[in-house]
Amino acid sequence: MSEKEDEKEKRGAHQTELYFEVPQTCLPIVYSPEYNITFMGLEKLHPFDAGKWGKVIHFLREEQFITEENIVQAREATEEDLLVVHTKRYLSKLKWSLVVATITEIPPVLFLPNFLVQRKVLRPLRTQTGGTIMAGKLAIDRGWAINVGGGFHHCSSDKGGGFCAYADITLAIKFLFERVEGVRRATIIDLDAHQGNGHERDFLDDRRVYIMDVYNRYIYPGDGYAKRAIKRKVELDWGTEDMEYLQKVELHVEGALNEVRPDIIVYNAGTDILDGDPLGGLAISPQGIVKRDEIVFRAARRRSIPILMVTSGGYQKKTARIIADSILNLRREGLIEGGASEGPGPSLMPLMMSKSVSSGATFNAI
Repeated sequence: MSEKEDEKEKRGAHQTELYFEVPQTCLPIVYSPEYNITFMGLEKLHPFDAGKWGKVIHFLREEQFITEENIVQAREATEEDLLVVHTKRYLSKLKWSLVVATITEIPPVLFLPNFLVQRKVLRPLRTQTGGTIMAGKLAIDRGWAINVGGGFHHCSSDKGGGFCAYADITLAIKFLFERVEGVRRATIIDLDAHQGNGHERDFLDDRRVYIMDVYNRYIYPGDGYAKRAIKRKVELDWGTEDMEYLQKVELHVEGALNEVRPDIIVYNAGTDILDGDPLGGLAISPQGIVKRDEIVFRAARRRSIPILMVTSGGYQKKTARIIADSILNLRREGLIEGGASEGPGPSLMPLMMSKSVSSGATFNAI
């Protein structure tokens, strides 16, 4: 896309409630209690822990890193927000409970009236999607941001799957391209155990977006067409362990960021790489996950590139504790700043603040 087309795109942006000024007293951590899916136990029919996001927040509060007052409350993405990427035809399909049951892989959803499906299943996912879009702007403003949910990397503009109903990663990047001056290149670092075929399909012909994807080559989705969008592809074998995994992550993260310097990194930090995960098929320890996240953040912060992290897949009960431990480690290492006891403090990377924002049963996996 040329600079002229880029400016035209920015001028045509719709009005949204997702981009607003966040008080400096708030950390760039986005969450809402609306993220968690609970309805008559149906959420237990998928191995995904549909309440893990609230558990992460609970652990971070226990460690006095956050309070209710110093995190950013996520807002639900509206239909107009979603139409920045999704087709009207696809959004209309979500009004059929059968379609949502297929995407979420929870068959009994088929028998629920769609108004309940919208309220109890899709609204939480729309709120997480809004959270990712909001965190994109926060990352530019503060140098880093974490959406405690999101990472629906199997959903593209016109197709959902693997518990992913909305293309939040694509949306966050498109919003930045449309609305924030100086954001012209993005790098997606997808370290979930599964191939991120949704954003890959969306950005297949978009030279502004560089995609690095590290995944188990033998599991869902095995989308050969989408793989054409991957600029740096690392396919792993069953049971890959810490040493090999972390060496490859560090080598390729450094390589990707040396090859192309983006204006924003979107980091899909799935924890389904954990040893014993029923869907991931890898054998990474909790300490390995914490180190992985540190490697990615260190590479971004050393280059002063804003980074947005989303939590994506992870299917064991201990996943929430590991995500919280990793965030706390990033703080200890000085890669993110702030906390309930000290206030957020000055950003480690204020250089981006000058960018102006325009108005406007067989289970697969995240």
